[in-house]
Amino acid sequence: MVSTLAGLGHPLRCLPGAAGLARSTYYYLLSHPGRVTRPDIEPMVAEVFRRTPNGCGHRQVRMCLVHEFGMRVSHKSVLKVMRRMGLRCAIRRPNPHRRYVSYRGETGAGAPNLLKRDFSADGPWMKLGTDVTEFRVAGGRAYLAPVYDMGSKEIVAWDVSRHPDLAQHQRLLAMLEGRLPEGADPILHSDMGWQYRHDRWRNRLAELGIRQSMSRKGNCLDNAATEQVFGHLKDEFYTGREFDSYEQFERELAAYIIHWNTKRRQQRLGGHTPEEFRIMSLTA
Repeated sequence: MVSTLAGLGHPLRCLPGAAGLARSTYYYLLSHPGRVTRPDIEPMVAEVFRRTPNGCGHRQVRMCLVHEFGMRVSHKSVLKVMRRMGLRCAIRRPNPHRRYVSYRGETGAGAPNLLKRDFSADGPWMKLGTDVTEFRVAGGRAYLAPVYDMGSKEIVAWDVSRHPDLAQHQRLLAMLEGRLPEGADPILHSDMGWQYRHDRWRNRLAELGIRQSMSRKGNCLDNAATEQVFGHLKDEFYTGREFDSYEQFERELAAYIIHWNTKRRQQRLGGHTPEEFRIMSLTA
């Protein structure tokens, strides 16, 4: 802008100051024109970004470029390319509606907080987390109840339902039973929702050899590992989208969870997907 105005006859001695630009900076930029950063990776960046409906961040894109395409590229270069291409991952805004809360008072029995906010695990099937989150879909509501492995970062079981009832959680445990490896002795952590205090839930966990752990009342950070999964899911899959039917939402959510487990790479796993990390851990 300064160069253009100077070419139109405006005095150069006044223009940098009016633009809030130091004269030395102006002359440096004039003699060092900016160059386009890594145009060669643009097609691959676009392909990775479009794997999810709302795209993904530059760290996720960079890990895919390194592990899948064999590229050598830095986070900053990927970020510059994405900004130049206008690719930005959607970020959630505060929900104006009352969020779903499963707490119903001191009904049923509780369980001690075995994790105490220590969500680290040396391998898969050691620490699991669960919770329920709500979506507004096609004029109604849908509820997702997953079981999240804190070691492999994998969603090992899930159920989508129109109602957050006990039947949903019985289906969830049935799916978990089918995937639970022999000899596993995991802890399953949850909040103090009524479902997790119910005798059927507690008895079924005992039958499966799963130790139960619960957050303290009013401490959402006690279940932060599972809550952050909901955050990523809503950023990349749900925010700003409209679904024609509950069935479409259920189908596409299942596809996203499979993408999470098999395609979405994570820095804390060394750039591997949850499925890759689990297989590596169990065969080591």
